[in-house]
Amino acid sequence: MRRIAKSALIVAFACAPASGGRAQELFPVARVTIYPGDRITDAMLEERADAVARETEALYSRSRDGLIGKVARRTLLPHQPIPLIAVDNPRIVTIGAQVKVIFAESGLHIVTYAIAQQAGGVGDIIRVRNQDSGLFISGRVQSDGSIRVGEG
Repeated sequence: MRRIAKSALIVAFACAPASGGRAQELFPVARVTIYPGDRITDAMLEERADAVARETEALYSRSRDGLIGKVARRTLLPHQPIPLIAVDNPRIVTIGAQVKVIFAESGLHIVTYAIAQQAGGVGDIIRVRNQDSGLFISGRVQSDGSIRVGEG
């Protein structure tokens, strides 16, 4: 009798999920090799269950939709999870580009042009050099490629 109970316990333990009873989470992984500078599309991704160890989950992207449209910062290998630091927003302002600088506050609008000293994507704060005065100013990149200064 005791031998049957021991066998049943061994079988039950062997059939238990390896993840400690938690549901398997799907992580987006590269379907093909994605090279630095490539814009990530839906066709380049697939999902894989438990692609990363539980203690390192915070370091990897969990959302397939959050990766689409981003740019690879380094080579992403097929069937490997994608680290958060390996992707970036696309750069819409490049170093040396002439950009429109907008200051708007309380009905006052000032527009001038400057030279970008840094590359940046939407929402990034970058430095630009005013063409007239030569002064350096910082502002936030807008979706149209302009720089908004004086946000607070």
